[in-house]
Amino acid sequence: MKTPVILLVALLALLAGCRSDSKQTQVEGQKKLTAFDDQVQQAMSGMTLDEKIGQMTQAEITGLKDDKDVGDYYLGSLLSGGNGDPKEGNSLKAWTDMYDKYQSLALKTRLGVPILYGVDAVHGHNNVLDAVIFPHNIGLGATRDSDLVRRVSQVTAEEVRATGINWTFAPCVAVPRDERWGRTYEGFGEDPELVKTLGEASVMGFQGADLRGPLSVLACAKHFAADGGTIWGTGALKAPDKPERWPLDRGDVKLSEAELREIHLQGYVTAINAGVGSIMPSYSSWNGVKCSGSKRLLTEILKGELGFEGFLISDYNAIDELPGDYKNDIETSINAGMDMVMVPNNYREFIRLLRELVDEGKVPMSRIDDAVRRILRVKFAMGLMDKGRSHMADRALHKRFGSPEHRQVARDAVRRSLVLLKNDNKALPLSKTFARIHIGGKNADDLGNQCGGWTIDWQGKSGELTTGGTTILKAIQGAVSASTKVTFSKDGSGADGADVGVVVIGETPYAEMMGDREDLSLSIEDLSAIDNMKKAGIPVVVILISGRPMIIEPALLKCDAFIAAWLPGTEGQGVADVLFGDYKPSGKLPHSWPQSVNQIPINVGDAMYTPLFKYGFGLSY
Repeated sequence: MKTPVILLVALLALLAGCRSDSKQTQVEGQKKLTAFDDQVQQAMSGMTLDEKIGQMTQAEITGLKDDKDVGDYYLGSLLSGGNGDPKEGNSLKAWTDMYDKYQSLALKTRLGVPILYGVDAVHGHNNVLDAVIFPHNIGLGATRDSDLVRRVSQVTAEEVRATGINWTFAPCVAVPRDERWGRTYEGFGEDPELVKTLGEASVMGFQGADLRGPLSVLACAKHFAADGGTIWGTGALKAPDKPERWPLDRGDVKLSEAELREIHLQGYVTAINAGVGSIMPSYSSWNGVKCSGSKRLLTEILKGELGFEGFLISDYNAIDELPGDYKNDIETSINAGMDMVMVPNNYREFIRLLRELVDEGKVPMSRIDDAVRRILRVKFAMGLMDKGRSHMADRALHKRFGSPEHRQVARDAVRRSLVLLKNDNKALPLSKTFARIHIGGKNADDLGNQCGGWTIDWQGKSGELTTGGTTILKAIQGAVSASTKVTFSKDGSGADGADVGVVVIGETPYAEMMGDREDLSLSIEDLSAIDNMKKAGIPVVVILISGRPMIIEPALLKCDAFIAAWLPGTEGQGVADVLFGDYKPSGKLPHSWPQSVNQIPINVGDAMYTPLFKYGFGLSY
């Protein structure tokens, strides 16, 4: 392996110390989840087996056979996946109405146990129109600013709670070690130390000092464990009848336990320190064993050694990928330690088969009780079980949804995230009083490309979005003096006579497996736009919009300045702030930058470490 291995004995001692610290450093004012066990036991004493299994079941709203099933099957949770919008659309009002409808159904059951409603609010409340969209985690990793990350999560939590929803499947504390992986941008960076710090800050921002707080949401650290460490070529099949694979997504992690702990478990230690209430096991495998069915990972290490007191939620249909038939998948995963199962469409069969497994003695009642105890601990900690408390959405929060104050936090996050990789002849900062600035590139005036995946749609989409926000082109136009002319051509042509050219290039949106990509070279379209700008004989600034480092040397040689802007989200003014020197670039690379495709994977600490730019590199003015 490229990464040096720490001796297992020393590492176990280190983690033992981390576990001890966990008890001492839990968020001040936030009770340990086990503090609610007496109340949980009292609630469980009156529950039937069907009601308990219902608590362990999460269906998707788009997969409900009948809305009445929420009550008839005692469902403990619902979710909206990446495209799981309300039937009435995805406006703020539609989301809020939908949440209230389903929560009302749960409250009418015999015991009236409220539902947890989960969404992937991974860079803002990104499914909902007019939400503020923050930089993806790779950009936040470049800021190295835990206070900022905490504030970003706080704002996201407030916008999520404005719709009534009380649970986000975030933060992702993966440690991406191969930039070809389509989820690279969901992680903070390649170094576990960075992930430890920022993952903990994000959990604190989401959950606040007290999970009962009106602006707190339940966080979910994901994907346990080592989803960022899969080996190229071991990923999931695209379809059962096709031989092609997603080369990295849902693949196999071939590491010793010592390496697994050293690299990929550190973010979970600090997330648990921060009191995270839920953790999502990964689709991927560890040495050939699916994480969703690994008792070693879920029960012995996570719940036992690391002392996790919350509950585990499986990923979307994840247990279906375990070997064997569906009933065997359920038996394996539940006995391994899975507490709640995400079964978007198949919830009726899941409930029936789990009941059969209990009746047959294949899933012990003690395991059912442990799972329900963990789920109800969290519901009590969140105040969901408090009698007399309203569980409907607080619509007074609508007035701050997508507000200028929230957008200012995102703008600050953008400018802190930018990494200046080249600045020859002091090409930057630009003057606001230039006579003319020419802008080019496919990502200059495309809010969808600027935001990336997990934005309105699961995979994201190019073009204009109904999220509000400002493209980089519009931000530049708004930043310059009244006498400065800003011109634009997508292909970079027409730059003759301009004082400077700015070309905004890079990736178009994708999410998870669809983003697995062997060749990270820039497109011909991007290189042509730079060439067209260069032909004018003017200084050229290149801005790269991407969810990972790309192979940029051909572009780097042709420009005077180069900025890695990651996936900045809706607030393009943050990019303009840096271009014109209102904010000096301060971002540092969260990933080693490869010279060529053949050099991937490359990570800090490798025996042979000769990247184009080292981990932590970043210029300023």
